Amino acid sequence: MSPRAVIVGPPGSGKSTVGPLLAEALGLVFRDSDADIVARTGRSISDIFADDGEPAFRALEEEAVATALAEHDGVLSLGGGAPLTPGTRARLAAHTVVFLNVGLAAGVQRTGLSSARPLLAGVNPRATFKKLLDERVPVYREVATVEVVTDDRAPAEIVADLVKGLVVPAEAKE
Repeated sequence: MSPRAVIVGPPGSGKSTVGPLLAEALGLVFRDSDADIVARTGRSISDIFADDGEPAFRALEEEAVATALAEHDGVLSLGGGAPLTPGTRARLAAHTVVFLNVGLAAGVQRTGLSSARPLLAGVNPRATFKKLLDERVPVYREVATVEVVTDDRAPAEIVADLVKGLVVPAEAKE
């Protein structure tokens, strides 16, 4: 079993919106690795970051991603920092990975610099978001097989473009 598509991208890129819509369009089940972590631990991502720190969260995340990659055959959305872990990057090499790319202005607008996003909290959230993009975009591109810019695009438009590129003809499935 293997996901048909794994979605990666920074906060505000549309993973939580595009992922379920893509799964629906492909007739597949959607799964979110962050939701898996919350369900398994009974704690919010913010609480895990605050109480245990980022390294502890990344360890939980790597385990959750490995499990989901092994047992899920639909559309899988990863937390924004999941590809930062070398083990996760290695596991993603065998999968179709969709990088939802969002620019600084659109990302800031979409996230609202929410305090619910632990890595965006702080004195200057806009500068933090820019730093996050600068650090992560090369990693997302490293693991991606498909890159889609989501700025100024409706989720349905993004999904339509992805479906065109991800649908395997019936004869290829046999």
